[in-house]
Amino acid sequence: MTVKPPAARSAVPGPGRLGLVEPTAADELRQLGWVDAESIELLWSLSRAANADLALRTLVRIKDGLDEGWRELDQALRKDKSLRGRLFALVGASSAFGDHLAADPIGWKLLDGTALPTKDEATAALLEAVGATLDEGATEGSLTYRATLTGPEAVVALRKSYKDQLMLLAAADLAATVENEPVVPYQTVGHQLSDLADAALTAALAVAIATVCPEGSCPIRLAVIAMGKCGARELNYVSDVDVVFVAEPADATASRVAGEMMRIGTSAFFEVDAALRPEGKRGELVRSLESHITYYKRWAKTWEFQALLKARPMTGDMELGRQYSEAMSSMVWIASEREDFVPEVQAMRRRVEEMVPPELRERELKLGRGSLRDVEFAVQLLQLVHGRADSSLHVQSTVDALTALAAGGYVGRDDAANLTASYEFLRLLEHRLQLQKLKRTHTLPPPDDEEALRWLARAAHMRPDGRLDSLGVLRAEIKRNSHRIRRLHAKLFYRPLLESVARMDKEALVLGPEAAVRQLAALGYTAPEHALGHLTALTSGASRKGRIQALLLPTLLESLADTPDPDAGLLAYRRLSDALVDQTWFLRLLRDEAAVAERLMTVLGSSAYLPDLLIKAPDVIRLFADSPSGPRLVEPKPEDVARGILTASGRHSDPNRAVAAARSLRRHELARIASADILGMLDVPAVCKALSSVWAAVLNASLSAVIKASVTELGTEAPASFSVIGMGRLGGGELGYGSDADVLFVCEPREGVDETVAVKWANSIADKVRKLLGAPSTDPPLEVDTGLRPEGRNGPMVRTLESYDAYYAKWAQAWEIQALLRAHPVAGDPELGLRFLHMIDKTRYPEGGVSDAAVREIRRIKARVDSERLPRGADPATHTKLGRGGLADIEWTVQLLQLRHADKIESLHNTSTLETLDAIGAAELLSEGDVELLRDAWITATKARNCLVLVRGKPTDQLPGPGRVLAAVAQVAGYGDDAGEFLDNYLRITRRAKAVVERVFGGE
Repeated sequence: MTVKPPAARSAVPGPGRLGLVEPTAADELRQLGWVDAESIELLWSLSRAANADLALRTLVRIKDGLDEGWRELDQALRKDKSLRGRLFALVGASSAFGDHLAADPIGWKLLDGTALPTKDEATAALLEAVGATLDEGATEGSLTYRATLTGPEAVVALRKSYKDQLMLLAAADLAATVENEPVVPYQTVGHQLSDLADAALTAALAVAIATVCPEGSCPIRLAVIAMGKCGARELNYVSDVDVVFVAEPADATASRVAGEMMRIGTSAFFEVDAALRPEGKRGELVRSLESHITYYKRWAKTWEFQALLKARPMTGDMELGRQYSEAMSSMVWIASEREDFVPEVQAMRRRVEEMVPPELRERELKLGRGSLRDVEFAVQLLQLVHGRADSSLHVQSTVDALTALAAGGYVGRDDAANLTASYEFLRLLEHRLQLQKLKRTHTLPPPDDEEALRWLARAAHMRPDGRLDSLGVLRAEIKRNSHRIRRLHAKLFYRPLLESVARMDKEALVLGPEAAVRQLAALGYTAPEHALGHLTALTSGASRKGRIQALLLPTLLESLADTPDPDAGLLAYRRLSDALVDQTWFLRLLRDEAAVAERLMTVLGSSAYLPDLLIKAPDVIRLFADSPSGPRLVEPKPEDVARGILTASGRHSDPNRAVAAARSLRRHELARIASADILGMLDVPAVCKALSSVWAAVLNASLSAVIKASVTELGTEAPASFSVIGMGRLGGGELGYGSDADVLFVCEPREGVDETVAVKWANSIADKVRKLLGAPSTDPPLEVDTGLRPEGRNGPMVRTLESYDAYYAKWAQAWEIQALLRAHPVAGDPELGLRFLHMIDKTRYPEGGVSDAAVREIRRIKARVDSERLPRGADPATHTKLGRGGLADIEWTVQLLQLRHADKIESLHNTSTLETLDAIGAAELLSEGDVELLRDAWITATKARNCLVLVRGKPTDQLPGPGRVLAAVAQVAGYGDDAGEFLDNYLRITRRAKAVVERVFGGE
């Protein structure tokens, strides 16, 4: 903690009171001669240094180096508070500059003055260090010089001169932390550092010209274009300097001069990086102006135009640099009209975020959430969006751009001011961290390193505020500014839009309709006029709901912008808001639970399947919140859900009302399961199990209601017991969103009841159940398919147990036996269902396995299915069901192994594909690698098939070609914006699985 002396105090303070904690401090003070009353002012100034011990230790090193010259410095420090403030602040905040002064102690005299050097003065000093004069062939206005000093000697001279100039700025920047010196504004620091970089590379170019062209004038015109932070004149103390080279002619000499300049600059000053040139590091280092123009017209990507926002000529042939800037400017401001503008910008932003390790995201000043990059990215995007129509936005620095955006009404004035303040605060911390050791860093010290954080607080001029010490103030400011950036990042894009449609602030500048449409288009809305209409409807009127919507929408729209279909998501949100207009909890929940709002937008912007379900089952939205034990969306267990459906429907005697109750709960469950799936909370097996359980429960509820009504009507007990046997995916517990329910109906006459009567009654029950479930509805369909019954669609709808037994014993075909492998009771009389299973076991698990003839028949049928059932025009490589390595391939292979080995291996008596694969692996019928390939393919194809339904809202098995739908499927499947990776992964996995299928199923 800094100790401030009272107005009158004559006693010399001890080291502890000065904030000195090193045991050698007292001896070091004596070495300096600062132990008497006349040194009190010096000592209190020393105590205010960021690290008083470091400052004292460095002063001793300087004294040792000066020898007799120490007296002059000592007297100067006693007389000149400004010098004292600059020197003590510098050596207390930067060990690197302390080392620099210790190596050349007389350098303290450079600090004996308050004026910062101008760009011309800095350039002159650096040129003088290498004896440079204007090159004979330089054109008027060119900054092309020729040095007399080259080689390692030139690098040493430039390094010393550059660090001297940098030290002057650092000392002035830090002085306010020790003495009451004026604070150097952030923009001034950035301008000074950028001017110094220009001067440094002007000198480096002079050395390069002398090296490459030792005799005569240099025969080329070379312009060096500053990019990035240097181009915007907002450079850090330690940063790469991004450059692009333009030359006439762009020949080997030009490339050698440019390469030598980069080498010298990197050795003497900072990393000189030309990676932003056309084609990046693979491209030519130097291009002609015409070559640059051609590249940007034909091949440049969106991020390259974004980088050009900050381009400016910095040294070399300035006229050629001006021509380059003019040529590029005309292309930069139409970049937002490019077809791929939005996805490229979003992809680039996501890639930047992914670069930061999760454990560093809260400490990253540059790339984390609420960081410098959030501000810069948002500002640049708004410049690109509106800059074509408004030339006032053609500025390069972030702060200037924010000011221009506010003046033009594209950003609220208060928001711009607050965002600027937060941006400058984070840049201040970044500068202080870099000054400490002159190392490039953007990472705050760990939260538990209080010593490092306390140093940073003092170096950043954080003073106790009465409640908190300097460390507490620093922590509070970091948290406040980071949160403010995150909040304003959303408002930056959307608040002006909402002010335009809601006119909440009559005095504020607001976006005009054209600007609002332009901004929405740049944020990913393909129909921005419609989106603007939705915003108008949501915020219209002076009602409280309209005001709450206006407050919520910036955050909601930001979340929507990251989804595959923001247009559909916004429309769905409007429909949902209209449907819940009388439900006060809805907007309150979105306002109070940020996670709920973000998840809801993700779901609405990703799926055509879910909006209608959520409108009819809005209580599911409450489950988007988290409970103490985890996500509430995944808390219900399938068996509890099934029990609830049966209980709710059982309260009604009318079958229609009972089925309506079951449908309502099914709707709720489908919305819950699909939401959890899209949000990545459920894996594929869990989704399939939950969907199968819901389907079985609805079927059971419907059957119970129909039988109950029939018994009431008959006035006696049911003439037969009745059971529903699930087949296919329903029997295996592996239903997808678009699956039908394959079933068999079986009955058993009661004792004393004629079989004909019993079967007739059972047929009427089955027919009513099918009609009830298949009645027209806007819900996802409930189709009951009995096509797998004996004799197919030509056979009776319902058979008795004895009839099934007789049929399968005498006439069962290979495909019917195969279908029985997935038979499992799902509804009705459980005892009858169990008897059915025991009855068919001898058929589906035949002793000795199926015959060779049956195997050949199964293979023949599969080949016919592959050739005849694949839809016309379908791509067999990406058809999830019938394609190569798709679901049919995996399931038929598993079922063939069951038919051949289940009589000997009881663990193969399983209807689930995945569980049977586990059993196959455990029995070593296939290698572990083969089993894993088949499992991966089945899960991958099922996931893709489910995602297709979620995205498109209807069943489909064919993956689409490149485009928005495939991108949406990839994003829902968890691949972010990389549809190519999703498709490559799908093709790779299914291709490998197909090789196993051909070997195992095909008998190769």
